[in-house]
Amino acid sequence: MKLNLSHFLSITSGAERIEEREDGFHFLRFTKEQEELYVNNKTELVNKVYSTSGIRFHFKTNSAKMFLNVVPAKFHSRFYFCFDLFVNGKLVDTIDNYSHEPLPIPYSHHKFISSEVSKEFNLGEGEKEVNLYFPWSCEATVKELTLDDNSTITPIKRDKKILCFGDSITQGYDSLHPSNKYITRFAEYLGAEEYNKAIGGEVFFPELAKSKEEHDFDYVSVAYGTNDWYKSDWETFTKDCKAFFENIAENYKNSKIFVITPIWRKEMGVNKNGWDFSKVHDYITSVVSDIPNATIVKGFDLVPHDENLYADFRLHPNDEGFDHYFNNLISKIN
Repeated sequence: MKLNLSHFLSITSGAERIEEREDGFHFLRFTKEQEELYVNNKTELVNKVYSTSGIRFHFKTNSAKMFLNVVPAKFHSRFYFCFDLFVNGKLVDTIDNYSHEPLPIPYSHHKFISSEVSKEFNLGEGEKEVNLYFPWSCEATVKELTLDDNSTITPIKRDKKILCFGDSITQGYDSLHPSNKYITRFAEYLGAEEYNKAIGGEVFFPELAKSKEEHDFDYVSVAYGTNDWYKSDWETFTKDCKAFFENIAENYKNSKIFVITPIWRKEMGVNKNGWDFSKVHDYITSVVSDIPNATIVKGFDLVPHDENLYADFRLHPNDEGFDHYFNNLISKIN
């Protein structure tokens, strides 16, 4: 049984749009309006808009096999990808372009080779729950997804949703497994579907926060600041940060909002653009204090200050680093 657009619309979470084109099915995590914000204002980040971060298939089936044919494309500064397949809550298989050889260290900027790929998965007998997590590092066009003929397929939809704003770390850099990035695990913990709007290299972008989705969200997470410190002057940062949270407060009055300030970065001692890294947390806290449904989480100690927990040894957590991030985030929130 070859799945069609109707099937994909029913089993997909995290996508604002699914488009069937001549080359296959495209899964888009931004609305058309949000996409145009980047096309018109931030062309250097446009490729990252098409990343499939946060998108997954979630369904029950009695099919014993699943065949997947995909085309990864539009990579942006990272050249590895991975699909994670979970059956009944356990990681059982992947499609990736890095596990066939010893992983170079550091792997974050290694030029892995990527091309169209297909694989048949063994799902096992009987009815089971299937989760297929899409890569955060690229666009992923599905050319074909096939289950056994005459098999059943029942969509699984969660009652809650979380909207996730942020930069590269929330997008997923540099987790080898998309299911292990902190925000995906946080969504799982909350029992919510992840709608990921994070963009690597991004700063507070008020226009994005103003553009509202059709969904109602139980939770909203916001995690910017490290690129603002690295790229912006103090005046620009404070203006954009304040405007961003004004839009968040207006659009998501009934959502629980989690605001995570930046984690440690190796070069934090450098005086960038005339202001200190520690001021990022302090200013964000002062702005968010006026939003009654928001909670601040200090990010600085979420990941220990050990460069071996960062794929690039300076900023982006590896999978072990994301373990610390998630566990410490949950501890702080509890």
